Amino acid sequence: MALDEYRRKRDFSHTPEPPGRAATRKARERFFCVQKHLASHLHYDFRLEHNGVLLSWAVPKGPSLDPKVKRLAMHVEDHPREYGDFEGVIPEGYGAGIVMLWDRGTWTPEVDDVDAALKKGDLKFTLNGYKLKGSWVLVRTGGRYGGGRSRGAGPPGSNDNRSWLLIKHRDEWSGDLDIAEFAPKSVKSNGDLEDILAEDTPAVWVSNRPAKGGEAGAMLAAIIERAAKLKAERIAKDTKGTKDTKTKTATKRKVASKQRRERTSERR
Repeated sequence: MALDEYRRKRDFSHTPEPPGRAATRKARERFFCVQKHLASHLHYDFRLEHNGVLLSWAVPKGPSLDPKVKRLAMHVEDHPREYGDFEGVIPEGYGAGIVMLWDRGTWTPEVDDVDAALKKGDLKFTLNGYKLKGSWVLVRTGGRYGGGRSRGAGPPGSNDNRSWLLIKHRDEWSGDLDIAEFAPKSVKSNGDLEDILAEDTPAVWVSNRPAKGGEAGAMLAAIIERAAKLKAERIAKDTKGTKDTKTKTATKRKVASKQRRERTSERR
């Protein structure tokens, strides 16, 4: 089954990722998304909806709008359709880290038979997202796409059929703009990685830190520090607001009590 590999790797009593059900009918519009994922390293998960699931590729450097730049895209297991709307923190052992919904929209195949194109290793398509638009192609660089629904599963020890290239075709949406740097934030929350982390319980995240050192570890440490500051500022603001409200309420009560005493004194 398409989602067997996804489910096998995840214990849904310990991860907020959706378990997923394959769609029972084809949608008129095919969904696509790109999720920015900080785990053992920062990468971008490129996902195309097909046959009720999300075909998925991990793109280490993220998509490029420059047709001359060919981005490595490592094919991974299919994900459930509802995972395409996910943004948050997931625990160690299940693709651990912070997940940002960096882009989303719809895609249209530029071929008559998507499965045949995938098997051939040459899938042309058009994206209509917030950040990524126009004509693109995914090209497999070696091996065969393989049969079965657990796409990308090659011979033991072989990664040939997992290696693809994500390339932008030359059109009105192509150019030399570094889109990942120009538009780094979420299309769902308009937040950065630290904003997403600040919304979760820090104790849960710290106990499941995926990055142990190196560049990703330093990036994660900085994000945790900024997230802690954001949360502390929010708590301080909420606390101040509560104190101000209590002070105003107490003042009103004192004034009302004084006025009642004065009216009682006048009647006497």
